[in-house]
Amino acid sequence: MKKYLKQHYNEERALFSSCDILVEECKFSEGESPLKESKNVEVNKCVFQWKYPLWYCQNVKVKETTFEETARSGIWYTENISLEDCNILAPKTFRSAKHVYLKTVEMPNAKESFWGCQDIRLISVNAEGDYFGARSEKIEVDNLCLKGNYLFDSCKDVVVRNSVLESKDAFWNCENVTLVNCTIIGEYLAWNTKNITLINCKIESHQGLCYIDGLKMYNCEVNNSDLILEYSKNIDADIISEVDSIKNPYSGNIIVKDVKDLILDRKYIDPAKVKVYTSHRYY
Repeated sequence: MKKYLKQHYNEERALFSSCDILVEECKFSEGESPLKESKNVEVNKCVFQWKYPLWYCQNVKVKETTFEETARSGIWYTENISLEDCNILAPKTFRSAKHVYLKTVEMPNAKESFWGCQDIRLISVNAEGDYFGARSEKIEVDNLCLKGNYLFDSCKDVVVRNSVLESKDAFWNCENVTLVNCTIIGEYLAWNTKNITLINCKIESHQGLCYIDGLKMYNCEVNNSDLILEYSKNIDADIISEVDSIKNPYSGNIIVKDVKDLILDRKYIDPAKVKVYTSHRYY
């Protein structure tokens, strides 16, 4: 393995199409695509300061490295890449990438990151930015703290555990989503999604969980939430808190501690298709 140690590069494609290399304590300043088209690369304790550092790469391991804000659109079309103990300060990182693993990574400017990716695993990641994770598939997450609107839009096969998500319009247009031990705060949660399961979750949402086909909720709290479940069907819900209001669920069974306002309007739904049980009443 060829080693590049403590170097400073400022030209375009500085190490273009390299293979079997270790890059350590190096700085890549102005100069696009320094490691584009490279394979079997280890990057340790480096700094990337310009655009497109790791495009079209294969088999990359990155540790203790910083991608400055100017290293925009940093990792696109790359396959089999891991990042540990890194700071990604740039937006639009990760597009059309496959087999991506992040552990203990900070992403304070994660706008439009993880678009159209496949096989993503995130562990102990803190991120902030709108449109995170759009149109991606096979996502596994543990201990994610994520703030931003329109998160995980149009995704498939998503599992999120032990995480806190603050987002308007999270998980819209998705298919096969499981959330376990999560807190989700934001308006209009999970509209138009098919097959979503929430286990031991805490939810706060105005008009959340609407237009869903196949909603399962087990041991969940739904606090400070109103007008939930509108036109959702095939519901199997066990809600252990009082809910402000439920509006026109289309079909299914709902067990809830109590509901302040239950709206079942015959002009829009058939109430016979919905069964609502509270601690003291059956509707």
